[in-house]
Amino acid sequence: MAHPKLAKLELQIMEIFWNQGACSVREIQEAFPQRGRPAYTTVQTTVNRLERKKALRLTKRIGKANVFEAAISRHAAQRGLIDDLLALFGGRAKPVMAHLIESGKLTMEDVDEAREDLRNLALKDDPK
Repeated sequence: MAHPKLAKLELQIMEIFWNQGACSVREIQEAFPQRGRPAYTTVQTTVNRLERKKALRLTKRIGKANVFEAAISRHAAQRGLIDDLLALFGGRAKPVMAHLIESGKLTMEDVDEAREDLRNLALKDDPK
């Protein structure tokens, strides 16, 4: 299944689900900091959009409140975002890596972990 494209507010709402589990629209809205908290109707519209995108699913109704849960994992959403980012660069990772290095966001520890992951992938793919 193709991953849903998620906007900034959609991702913020998904983070609430990934951290807290199943929630109602009111609980989602109240999980935002008081300052800059989106309106209830904005959260409700965004939750409905996430449900249509199949990122959320309705789990139960309590009175008039619908309770939703994440239908996609944080890992799947992150992979989708990274795939979309790489697509902007024609699938090439080098410009992204160069930016991470120049900005100081890529550490030697990250490089060592990536090297180990590449080594393990090569071993897994080697049909000895």
